[in-house]
Amino acid sequence: MIRKSAAIVAGLIAALWLAGCGTIDRPEGGVLRLTTQTWRPTEDPRIRAGDVARVEALAEQIGERLWAASEGRSILALSGGGANGAYGAGVLVGWTASGTRPEFSVVTGVSTGALAAPFAFLGPEWDDELRGAYAEGRTGGLLGWRSFAALASPGLFDSGVLEDLVEDYVTPELLRQIAVEHDKGRRLLIVTTNLDAEETVIWDMGVLAKQGGVQAVALFRDVLLASASIPGVFPPVMIPGVDAEGRLVEEMHVDGGVITPFLGIPESLLNVTTPTPAPEGTTLYVLINGQIGRTEVITRGTLRAILARSYDTMSKANLRTGLAVNLAFAERNGLSLYVAAIPEGIESSSLDFDPESMARLFERGRTAAAGGLAWSELKGPVPEPGLVPESDPRAVEAPPPVTPEG
Repeated sequence: MIRKSAAIVAGLIAALWLAGCGTIDRPEGGVLRLTTQTWRPTEDPRIRAGDVARVEALAEQIGERLWAASEGRSILALSGGGANGAYGAGVLVGWTASGTRPEFSVVTGVSTGALAAPFAFLGPEWDDELRGAYAEGRTGGLLGWRSFAALASPGLFDSGVLEDLVEDYVTPELLRQIAVEHDKGRRLLIVTTNLDAEETVIWDMGVLAKQGGVQAVALFRDVLLASASIPGVFPPVMIPGVDAEGRLVEEMHVDGGVITPFLGIPESLLNVTTPTPAPEGTTLYVLINGQIGRTEVITRGTLRAILARSYDTMSKANLRTGLAVNLAFAERNGLSLYVAAIPEGIESSSLDFDPESMARLFERGRTAAAGGLAWSELKGPVPEPGLVPESDPRAVEAPPPVTPEG
């Protein structure tokens, strides 16, 4: 038994040492050969941080929705958080049950939040899809031995399970309905990180959805997959783009949370220091798929535990900074800022994709939102502790998860 265990450990160590063999072959300078089969969107849906004109145009559109619209003046920002996205999905479903869930002018998604964002954008009629994606066992094997792929790809695990999940739920009908809502002036925005340019890229998914067709569906899926691909855990996604010289190039995209923990108020608006009072009722909702405050626990000495703890620590720090900046803007301009997050005292991990754990986390979020406990208005300094009182029984004990038949 000892020899067998030692052999397993030695094999794993050797695999990690050899992980450098898992690479992606890239063309010289990233430039792709243009062929008749290469599809270029009629309108590029990506908005790069360095493209000042398009960034400012997006900020103007969102500003008009928030300041000029007669109703529906709200943004829903879904953060990253890996497996903790089950909590956020549960909050959305429970929010529907409470009867208080609004229709959002803008929905944004980062990482796991990107996977939930299309359903949140389309409204309560898509709650069954949210439940199916996060609480009905679809994540089984995501980080299992069968997915271990360090020798074949630049990631510890392949993204096959995630790809299947995205493929099943991103359909031509989903894009058609998103296009309809886009034409009404609503916006669905997804964030990825372009590693080549070291910049955040915002994808206007309504622009992409309106173009329709097989290739639009494929690119839509690639964007969601890229935004949810935690670097080092899953391989990056290669997406064609056009450089400043008009050449078709291959871009390497990964988890949007590398730079942007959530997309609330666009940076161009955040930088405006002159107050512009927003109409009454204008609200920013930030749904955090994780916890805000620091938690002190002994980190297990396993690769998965170290990766998860490091990712969670980085995410929390970035989240607190992002919340502080958005809160300052909200207070300056008369917006309300509401935050929902996993309460302190509840064990969770961004890399715990065990189906039962995710089902329990989904049910905690659903119960909290249905009972009016999920959301808290953020005022003053960003708090270190959780937002839901631990004394509330629903913040400590959750009912058993609902089965698919229930």
